[in-house]
Amino acid sequence: MFRRAFWFTTGAAAGVWATNKVHQKLRKLQPDSLAAQAADKAVETGHRLRQFALDVRAGMADREEQLHDALGLAEPIEVRELPAPRRAVPHLPYRTTRTPGLTGPTGNEDH
Repeated sequence: MFRRAFWFTTGAAAGVWATNKVHQKLRKLQPDSLAAQAADKAVETGHRLRQFALDVRAGMADREEQLHDALGLAEPIEVRELPAPRRAVPHLPYRTTRTPGLTGPTGNEDH
């Protein structure tokens, strides 16, 4: 009698556990859940790419410093100012080469 009760309880617990697992998987496969998962993955990928870019930028700065030291360029480079802007050229009216009286190939057009 005790064995039957034990196996009955074990079977019922396994059934409940399996049912819960199936329902969890079904909820994960619903369109809303899939969209949320995709959005989370996209955000996570964006964070990883940003961190990668920051790591690359830091590595580039370190390597540039190493190269400056190796080449003896450790002193800061003098930054020259840009030249002053040139004077604006005075605006001259356009000259037309049209012959007065002719308005087009046939002489009758208005454009």
